[in-house]
Amino acid sequence: MKINSLWKADAGLKVLAFVLAIMMWFFATYKGQSEMSIEAPVEFKNTPKGHIILKQSTNKVNLHISGHERLLKALRPINARVIVDLSNAKKGENEFYFSRSDIVIPGVIKVIRLEPTFIRFGLDELASKTVPVRVPVIGIPERGYKVSHIEVMPPSITIEGARSEINDITLLKTETVDITGLDTDLQQTVKVNTGGKNIIIKNAELTVRINIRKM
Repeated sequence: MKINSLWKADAGLKVLAFVLAIMMWFFATYKGQSEMSIEAPVEFKNTPKGHIILKQSTNKVNLHISGHERLLKALRPINARVIVDLSNAKKGENEFYFSRSDIVIPGVIKVIRLEPTFIRFGLDELASKTVPVRVPVIGIPERGYKVSHIEVMPPSITIEGARSEINDITLLKTETVDITGLDTDLQQTVKVNTGGKNIIIKNAELTVRINIRKM
């Protein structure tokens, strides 16, 4: 009888120890768990050759994440990003719905939800063309002087971009040059004004010469 009682007492202690071990593991695992939101940049990969992306609906995704508070505080935006795989993208308008596999983030951190859940973007052929450049001027020279000649070097530049955008571009202008009160020739470096268009310019800076002569 004593042996049986001792065995029962020992079994009870083992069960209690097991329960306590489970509770301690649970406490150690979930103590300090927290939630927060971060913005992750959108990155594109596998862009079809000879094509360019335009008109994307967003360039960042808000990630609501959970994990140990210490790890969340150490997380930096550079450690999280959302990848858009363009392997199956087609020319024109596209929609890409994000999944967990598209999110690059340390594995110990859990993504609870994201917003937006998809991105819209356009895909167009990459094209190039050469267009002339003009220099707009404001103001008037010193009294008795006038502008005799305006020259920009080079007089034309090559641009690249989506075919649908550059087809309508027939010329580009530089930033405006002020000639107020000039009585001698002027030479300066100016930048090309893209007018907000999504184009690539190989020579972004040009040289302008403005000749001033007596009337």
